[in-house]
Parts: sequence; structure tokens; C-alpha cells
Amino acid sequence: MRKIGTKDLLKIFLRSLSIQSSWNFSRMQNVGFAFSLIPLIRKMGVNRQGAAGILTRHISLFNSHPYLTGPIIGSVTRLEEESCEVDDCPEAVRLKNTLMAPYAALGVPFFWGALRPSFVIAGIITALEGSLLAPLFFMFLYNCVHVWVRCKGFIEGYRDGKGAIEFLRGIDMPQKTRMIKWVSLVLLALLAAIVLAIPSFSILGISWIIAVPLALISILLCCFIIKKGVSPLVLLYGTFFIFIVIAI
Repeated sequence: MRKIGTKDLLKIFLRSLSIQSSWNFSRMQNVGFAFSLIPLIRKMGVNRQGAAGILTRHISLFNSHPYLTGPIIGSVTRLEEESCEVDDCPEAVRLKNTLMAPYAALGVPFFWGALRPSFVIAGIITALEGSLLAPLFFMFLYNCVHVWVRCKGFIEGYRDGKGAIEFLRGIDMPQKTRMIKWVSLVLLALLAAIVLAIPSFSILGISWIIAVPLALISILLCCFIIKKGVSPLVLLYGTFFIFIVIAI
């Protein structure tokens, strides 16, 4: 069996970026996961039966956050490469089944619940300031972060064969999620100040000098209400109803 090199690892990583493109309702990301391992199979030089065995055990149900599949695919690559019996590699199957749910629970609030909204608000502020580069600004910031996590996670996952747990522990995503959400709150207050300073966005004839502090107080009040246990969905619909009444 031949050892895979840097070029082969790059092929596997690039394929892993498309794991969400073949998502299906029955087994979710399984096709994309198996597709990522094809360069490994080719490099290992296994026969048709061995290749079928690898693809069969990795075509089972798999679903995790797409940005955190890199560490899992990297570790599975390492375990499959080191497996003495190409017809069976229970460690690889066990690892992917163990990590897919916790990594999904880490990735969703960090990337989609905190990071993306924060950069979206920053992009909107940039657009309101008159910059035509606002979409590129958002894409650059967001893609730099998630591509770095995917690439570094894949490398560390292949290096330790344990899902890059130490790497993700060092990032401390839960703590970073809380910090980014507070940054988003500040950016949202800044956005409200910019919007209310535009004459066409004046509300009920109130001067923006008064409206800006009121907007900030409203945002802080919403955060306080949420911390008291009120559902954000209830708060959202309640705010919507209040504005409908004001508009009437």
C-alpha cells in the first residue's frame, strides 16, 4: 500500500469543500463524504473489492456542520491509510459517527448564529456609508474565517487522527460565539444610528439625536427580555405587531 502525499491530501480537501452540494434527504452528506475519499482510494491502489468496501462503509448516514467536516474527513483519511485491513476500518466509522453531532452543535451557533450575522451587519454599515465594495467586504471576512477553520481543521485532523479535537478546543467556539454576539449587538446599535441619521428614515418626526439613544435602549431592552427567558420568536412577532400599530 502506497502512502498518500501532499498533492493527494489537497485533492481530498478540495473535494470536501463540496460536501453540501450532494446533500440528500435519506443519508444527508454521505455522498459528499465518500466522494472526498476517492483520491485516497486511488492512491492506496486497492483492488475493486477493497475500494467498494471503503466506499460502502462511508456511504452510510453522515450529517454535520459543513465547515467542521474537514477535521473528520482528515482523520478518516489518516485512519483508512493506516488500516492494515482494507476491507474493514471500524475506527474510522466509529470516529465519524461519534463526532458528527457534536461538531454540528459547535458549528451552527458559531458560524450561522454569530459570525455570519455579525459580518452581514458590518457589510450593511459599509454599504450605507456609500462603499460599493460592501458585498466583497462581507465575503472576504466570512470566507477567510471559515476556509481557515476548514483547512486547518483538515490538516490537524489528518495529523492526529482524532478529529482535531485539540485544535477546536483551542478555538473555544462557545466562548467566541458569545463574544461575537455582543459585537453584533454593538454593530446593530451603530447600524440603527446610521439609519436613523438618514432623513428619509425619520420615525414619527422624532429627531435622530433623540431616536438614536432610544434605538440603543430598545436593543438593550430586547437583550434583557431574552435573558429573562422570553422566546426571541415571541419578541420578534411582538415587535412586528407594535410597528404595524405605529404605521397605522
